[in-house]
Amino acid sequence: MQTPLVLDSITRLDDSFRGKVLIAGSHGGVYATYLAALGRLRGVILNDAGVGKDNAGIGGLAYLDGMGMAAATVAHTSARIGDGGDMMRRGVISHANAHALAAGCTAGMACREAADRLQDAPIPDSDPPEKAEARFLLTADPGVPEVWGIDSNSLVTPEDRNRILVTGSHGQLLGDKPETAIKHHVIAALYNDAGVGIDDAGISRLPALDARGIAGATVSHDSARIGDARSTYEDGIVTHLNKTAIRMGGEAGMTAKALVAAIAHAAAR
Repeated sequence: MQTPLVLDSITRLDDSFRGKVLIAGSHGGVYATYLAALGRLRGVILNDAGVGKDNAGIGGLAYLDGMGMAAATVAHTSARIGDGGDMMRRGVISHANAHALAAGCTAGMACREAADRLQDAPIPDSDPPEKAEARFLLTADPGVPEVWGIDSNSLVTPEDRNRILVTGSHGQLLGDKPETAIKHHVIAALYNDAGVGIDDAGISRLPALDARGIAGATVSHDSARIGDARSTYEDGIVTHLNKTAIRMGGEAGMTAKALVAAIAHAAAR
């Protein structure tokens, strides 16, 4: 039996994972599971991110069922999101799709045992329909920084320096490493708190961003769909902020739109 592979983020998937079972620290939303389908995995276990608004944290399980791939999530209260190794060690399965259930993976099972069961799942024989990179301009008002939406933190580019980014990603450092908070020096970044979860994992990016002078905040997983930057911006209610964001006018309970406006005007000053 093959040993299941582990990644802190499914965005780091490459061709060497093809046909393998993967435990990845990413949320179980559609964007993450699209990458799993594109990578033609045998099966994948992700984090349920607190499930959240419109069941977005597990929304990719049905998507992968349609692609013929076994998929499951671990409870965000059992293992840290963004930390595949911790999911392997402590994770407990919370949800499984039909293909995973057929392979013997059930809720309440230890993540490692579930991954072993998925070794018997079939490998999908087709690639998913192409999905465009989810980057879009949200606001470009004169005299203040541009605000961009990105469905995944992995889509940050050097051009995003001096912009405000609204992401669909969770607020956990990958593998608990501060350098993974964000790749480039932006003015501010908003994330989904993924239910916060065990060890306060869903908000651990915030102090790491603070150390770099970047305003950081999370919105409630119950207010906005994880993996969906537009929902973060349109629907999000702020739950946690770092000191930089507070100095720029942010506070818990305000809307994501109001926070973005406050930071934009503070940066312009």
